Amino acid sequence: MTYRIAAFYKFFRFPDYQERRAEIAQRFCSLGIRGSVLIAEEGVNGTIAGTHEGIEAALATLRAIPGNETLEAKFAEAEKMPFLRLKVRLKREIVTMGVPGTDPNSLVGTYVKSEDWNALISDPDTVLIDTRNDYEVAIGTFEGAIDPQTETFREFPEWFRQFRAKLEAEGRSPKIAMFCTGGIRCEKATSFVKAEGIEDVFHLEGGILKYLEETPQENSLWRGECFVFDERVSVNADLTPGSHVLCHACGHPVSESEQADAAYVEGVSCPHCIGTMTDAQRARFAERQRQIDLARQRGEAHVGPRAAAKAG
Repeated sequence: MTYRIAAFYKFFRFPDYQERRAEIAQRFCSLGIRGSVLIAEEGVNGTIAGTHEGIEAALATLRAIPGNETLEAKFAEAEKMPFLRLKVRLKREIVTMGVPGTDPNSLVGTYVKSEDWNALISDPDTVLIDTRNDYEVAIGTFEGAIDPQTETFREFPEWFRQFRAKLEAEGRSPKIAMFCTGGIRCEKATSFVKAEGIEDVFHLEGGILKYLEETPQENSLWRGECFVFDERVSVNADLTPGSHVLCHACGHPVSESEQADAAYVEGVSCPHCIGTMTDAQRARFAERQRQIDLARQRGEAHVGPRAAAKAG
């Protein structure tokens, strides 16, 4: 048996999102769906897994919400269930930027399809910005992309304001192109950037994952692996599982070479966090890993593995 993974988001007016939460959660539970769904007044965002039939029914439930009829999803297959449980959460934003008034439902950049992306980012008059977090950029990005080196998406607005000031000091007014994993962060980033008064703003429709799905590898300008927020951790250019694992102490992706480092102890530490953990924390993480290993031996699921994982 294989499971189907669906990643989706859509900005739309969702005024009764609080009242809809229980209905969505109950329906998804009845379908055997696991994963995470965020709902807010500005829309929905989630990654879920289940049987092929269950996923189709779950997406149909979401598309039945007024304004969300055109919700699209990106799909992948997994041999084992990549999520331990279902979470349907109420949020102020479906992707947290923290800038009041930023509204992709009223102002957004120009969508660029995968087949047109290479031409845009190869234009010398285009500045290409990766809107993801630093640990995501570290394992893969588009050729020539600027890394803002932000730890969270909340840091992007301040970084961009400083970057814009630098461009203006240099007398430059280039086109701004942005991208992220599935399209949600770069779409919201374009809304912010346009609200800041910049007109020529573009973003990759469907994000990196759709680009990798639709672009022949010989034509691809993507370099490395792509971080994903599920148990696969990363995917290759052909969307097969990548070589990274997740450090469950700090939530950082760990490469194959880093896994060979003495600092990497499964569930306890990695080269990125070994110097930041106290003895008490390492002891707690080691006990958690012991419980996970025991659960595996019994063929049971354990809720702890992604407890410290980073969020998008």
